[in-house]
Amino acid sequence: MIQNPFQHYPTPAEIDAWLDEIWRAGQDASIEVELLEPGNIPQFGIRHTRGSTYVRFSGHGGDPFYGYWQPAASQPAPLLVHTPGYGAEMSAHPDLVAAGYNVLHVNPLGYVGPEGPDAGKQRDGSWPVFSETLESGGTRGYRQWFTDCVCAIRWATGLPGVLPDRISFFGTSQGGGASLLLGSLYHGRGVRCVAADEPWLVNFPLAAELKPDWAQNIAARTAGMADPAPLWRTLGLLDALSHAHRLTVPVLLTAGGSDVTCPPPTIEALFTSLPSTKLYCLLDGQAHGYTREFVTLAGAWFRLYA
Repeated sequence: MIQNPFQHYPTPAEIDAWLDEIWRAGQDASIEVELLEPGNIPQFGIRHTRGSTYVRFSGHGGDPFYGYWQPAASQPAPLLVHTPGYGAEMSAHPDLVAAGYNVLHVNPLGYVGPEGPDAGKQRDGSWPVFSETLESGGTRGYRQWFTDCVCAIRWATGLPGVLPDRISFFGTSQGGGASLLLGSLYHGRGVRCVAADEPWLVNFPLAAELKPDWAQNIAARTAGMADPAPLWRTLGLLDALSHAHRLTVPVLLTAGGSDVTCPPPTIEALFTSLPSTKLYCLLDGQAHGYTREFVTLAGAWFRLYA
């Protein structure tokens, strides 16, 4: 293990520049948007609220990708943006729609759509976004992932029923980490709050020491490198710790006491670094995964701040 990986992390100015590149790419992209009629896609016996629909985004220079749009009954209303865990699962949030929010689930890179997962995009049985980020030094992988998010949010905030200066982010695991980075990306651009459930993409050096299964990827890469500093710099682009200076809105963090995928100490370190209103909830005995506790906590957080 390299001594003090944090010394190779990007500076706050470099983080700002990386995010500005993503922002400009998402704003400048020419996107084509298609609302998919529910009758043309598998429903799996699920009843959709009125107006809810899958959305196909294309024409922006990347692969087509999908979202799930759930409009509030009473508009205009704030926008809640949900992003998936590493399994790229799609999800609906009728409870939050009923509470008066527009909800947009974004599923970047075309990994999963209305017909299910696109296995042809997998590498060795897994989605390659993390590996592609590390291999490219941050020029691919999550850079396009977040660009897709910006494109989808740009579409949503252009709708007459959406308040464009009231955007909040939430998710679990990868989605929790992504909600933090999106909160950073939208700093000064309408973000109101963030709710991150058992977030990944947090404190990579500590995670490498604690050795959850996914961190073996980092250990394997650094072991064969004469100079692992560039890898740590790339990891630093994704690490929510690097974005703490931009996370000046209220942030809710949860951790599972029995979570061996995103260990609580990594999340606690982020909580300490956040500069503004914040709440950390340790769910004793909880393993990794989306929980009803988070749904309830996030709903209260949105009522307070979204």
